Amino acid sequence: MAKQRRRRRGLAIGAAFLLFETVGLRHKTGRVAGTVVVRCRAGHLFTTIWIPGASLKSVRLGWWRLQRCPVGRHWTLVTPVRESELTEDERAAARQVRDARIP
Repeated sequence: MAKQRRRRRGLAIGAAFLLFETVGLRHKTGRVAGTVVVRCRAGHLFTTIWIPGASLKSVRLGWWRLQRCPVGRHWTLVTPVRESELTEDERAAARQVRDARIP
């Protein structure tokens, strides 16, 4: 019984974190998953696939992800950006640069 209880508690905590990330992504970008525009710490904009709870090419650190920036060719923290808050030039620049097409 104790083993089942620990398993259920672990699943509940995991589900809560997944829900938290999904709600945060929706609030920040207007989307719940998919291709989103992100900004690295150096200010570079590019698109990446962002799926809450999944990441093969990055290290998830709460709301941020540590991944390679294809613009500056450096490892950095990235965070999603709401496209409606970008200028048309920034949106166009972000759409031109994509990172690896895996989550």
